Order: sequence, then structure tokens, then C-alpha cells
Amino acid sequence: MQAQLMSVMAMSEGTSMVTETIFENRFMHVSELARLGADITIKGQYRRRSRTAQVIGRSDYGDRFTCKREVSSLAGSCAEGETIVNRIYHLDRGYEKMEEKLAALGADIERIS
Repeated sequence: MQAQLMSVMAMSEGTSMVTETIFENRFMHVSELARLGADITIKGQYRRRSRTAQVIGRSDYGDRFTCKREVSSLAGSCAEGETIVNRIYHLDRGYEKMEEKLAALGADIERIS
């Protein structure tokens, strides 16, 4: 749940740190969060498997975004503008009926074919 928690950290006030010591590519979602305006800096060596992400939270997301990763559906639901999440097979593979769950939390969301 690292990607989802990092999305929440990016939208929360203050600075958070996430350290990854197992998988080299675990921070692949950071680039998508950055496209939404998240302030995330990754420190540490890529091949040494110990990397830390510093997340500085902010609450002023806006505009229209097109994103590719499932974490964007959570972060995008807090944006002021419209967020389009493409390639949702990742989302469908890992989360059952995510759009219904986000709608139940108050997100204005729809699945478009």
C-alpha cells in the first residue's frame, strides 16, 4: 500500500519520509504523483536498494491531468480539475470496483469506455 499512502502524504500538510529497502522499482508511482503536482524527492542509491522518498504535502492540486498508474485515481480524486486515468488494467487487476469505492467516499468519478 506504499503508493496509496504516498498519495495521501502528498495531499497532507507537512513532510513525510518513506524508505524502501526491498524492491528497486517500488517508487515507479512517484513520476505520476509529480505530474499531479506532488513535491517528492527521492534520495539514495538505485542499485543499493535503500532509497528514501521525501514527500512535502500540499493541498492545491488543480487542472486537467491524464495519468497512467492506479495511484493517480486516488490522488486525482482530490484535484480541483478533471483527472483522466488511462491504462486502468492495473487498477482492475489489483482493486475490485475501485470507482464505486471512490464514489462512496464522495469522488465524482465515472468509467469511460
